Amino acid sequence: MATNQIFQHGTLGLLVPGLYDGTITAGDLLKHGDTGIGTLDGLNGEVIILEGHAYQAREDGQIREIAPTETLPFASVHFEAPQQTAEVHQLKMTDFQTQVADEYQLANVFAAVRVDGMFKQVKTRVAPHQTKPYKTLVDATATQPEFEGTNVKGTIIGYFAPHLFQGATVGGFHLHFLSADHQLGGHLLGFEIDQAKLSLQKFADFQVHLPIENGDYLAEKFDNDTIDSAINKAER
Repeated sequence: MATNQIFQHGTLGLLVPGLYDGTITAGDLLKHGDTGIGTLDGLNGEVIILEGHAYQAREDGQIREIAPTETLPFASVHFEAPQQTAEVHQLKMTDFQTQVADEYQLANVFAAVRVDGMFKQVKTRVAPHQTKPYKTLVDATATQPEFEGTNVKGTIIGYFAPHLFQGATVGGFHLHFLSADHQLGGHLLGFEIDQAKLSLQKFADFQVHLPIENGDYLAEKFDNDTIDSAINKAER
């Protein structure tokens, strides 16, 4: 069990033109990590992986556990073994991100970020399920259901990546949330921490597994400027 690397299937960039077909099963993905984030076949909601269980936050607001046979076009996972922990209090999302990036010198580092505790406020969004012919990522996420909770107990899980790797993944923070009662989840748009525990795990290795048996992926002509712009619009 390697705890020194992030395993990523697919890239954020392949979602930009609309390559949403699942190309790895959840069962195979979980062989490479017990914690992480992603999306399901057809850009169907937000995936949160904790303690070896993969959950889908759906566009109707429901949370359910994902079966091992279900497929994903994109996901990042790791085996959890935090190297640093700290108590965090009374922080909003922007201040939290600035503080963590500065204090732990993350600018040029891959890191897994986990926060467990009480949140005064949480706001998420969920990518709506797409059917073929697929829209581009920007068009598919132009309107997304949003969900809010107050005084919520739960977990933030996600990653920080150097901006150099924007396109392969999200440069900077990419965070998902799952409440302890599984009533709220999704991609984080905002939060305010009341009292929580931060766990941080840095990685020297970032392994990207590409769907080279998928014909649409092999035929796609990617444009870096389009990818960068689309990620900034759809994932921030």
